[in-house]
Amino acid sequence: MTPRTDIRFVLNGKDVSVPDVSADQTLLDFLRLERRLTGTKEGCAEGDCGACTVLVGRLGQAGLSYAPVNACIRFLASLDGCHVVTVEHLSGPDGRLHPVQQAMVDHHGSQCGFCTPGFVMALYALWMQTPEPTEAQVETALQGNLCRCTGYEPIIRAAVAVSRYGTPASDHLNTEREAMTGRLAALKDGRRVVSGPQDNLSILPFSADDLAECLQTYPEATIVAGATDVGLWVTKFLRKIGPAIFTGHLEDLKAVEKQGQHLLIGAGASYTDCQDLLSEHLPHLTSYWDRIAGWQVRNMGTVGGNIANGSPIGDTPPLLIALGAEITLRRGSGVRTMPLGAFFIDYGKQDLKPDEFVESIRVPLPQARDLNAAYKISKRRDEDISSVAAGIHMTVEDGIIRDARIAMGGMAATPKRAAAAEVSLNGQPWSRESFEAAATALAQDFSPLTDWRASSDYRMLIAQNLLRRFFLEHDAQTDTPVQLACA
Repeated sequence: MTPRTDIRFVLNGKDVSVPDVSADQTLLDFLRLERRLTGTKEGCAEGDCGACTVLVGRLGQAGLSYAPVNACIRFLASLDGCHVVTVEHLSGPDGRLHPVQQAMVDHHGSQCGFCTPGFVMALYALWMQTPEPTEAQVETALQGNLCRCTGYEPIIRAAVAVSRYGTPASDHLNTEREAMTGRLAALKDGRRVVSGPQDNLSILPFSADDLAECLQTYPEATIVAGATDVGLWVTKFLRKIGPAIFTGHLEDLKAVEKQGQHLLIGAGASYTDCQDLLSEHLPHLTSYWDRIAGWQVRNMGTVGGNIANGSPIGDTPPLLIALGAEITLRRGSGVRTMPLGAFFIDYGKQDLKPDEFVESIRVPLPQARDLNAAYKISKRRDEDISSVAAGIHMTVEDGIIRDARIAMGGMAATPKRAAAAEVSLNGQPWSRESFEAAATALAQDFSPLTDWRASSDYRMLIAQNLLRRFFLEHDAQTDTPVQLACA
């Protein structure tokens, strides 16, 4: 079948067909420069400030769903088959302000106004999902939005008050949902898309099988899932990414399900896709998961991408390594499976062939006697890169520590297990002394670097203190039990 060469989507209420879409063309540039929809602002150009927030609706197994995303690092090619909603689409036919906008006006939620459209779009998405949010839910929804002058209190008041101005049931995204579902379904033609100039191609396979074929044809291609990392290659480092193979639309890579005593996470599943099932079966990850970037990034970024890029400060690899996760890699029709920890070879080097891709992650479910923890230390509590991330797992039987697995990020060139600390703990009694010995042994495992996030000495002290914290959080005999909600 001949590939299609244009990217098709719905922009606000209009069908759009864009030919020759380069791999590195961003949604933000398309909106502002080509469509003159300048309500969507450019601030940081890296997915941190939220000024460029738009809603993207996509058809999935659960039907049509909308999520706020960062237009600055969302590539235009990835919008094929989607409904893009900008702030200009919120007002009613008579020009009346949307309930979210009116609440922001009445509660004085804007001063200079630059960030306001992004806040409005994030709050719009929250209101559609949770019409009566708590302040905590509002704060989580606004993690990815930065305001430098208004202050967050009036914005939070506006968010809590939105339902006094209207109901989601009467919003046009809901009243037109059936019609929009039909329009988006009509865009799904089951064809591969190859668009853009030869030196900067955008390639959208129609399935995981087609992805495997594409990679054999274009082994040098950049795989783009959520673009929360690759997007910055373009906006900050001006790197060429073409040819690029986009995978964020592939439903057969988005499975998140319990299979016996394991969780299966498709490499294309976003952080948001995973959140509910992880919270149910791995509750120690619940608060940690909310600290991975902001809401917009969690809606775009994928666990598979966080693994595949091999960053030593990735948020998820230490947690998954400690849990004993395995990954499945696919090359053509063949697959191979390995422990996640073995995937990371050296800085910037993973056990991944040019035409191979991460297909899924398999995570063992903990047993009743297992102790698990996930920690993240960063300069900011929300939406920040880790200085140190840690996953800790162990079993205690008859007062003796067994099967200790300790994995750290930010402490070496790759996410890495603390082998000496594990040996120090295994077979030892559950006691403060055992953990002090393990903390000392960490110096044999890591020689962390000093950079602008943290000094070497600080990182080592953090890592040692996280072991001490783990003991205090799980020790029933501690005089003053410690249970902290965040790092």
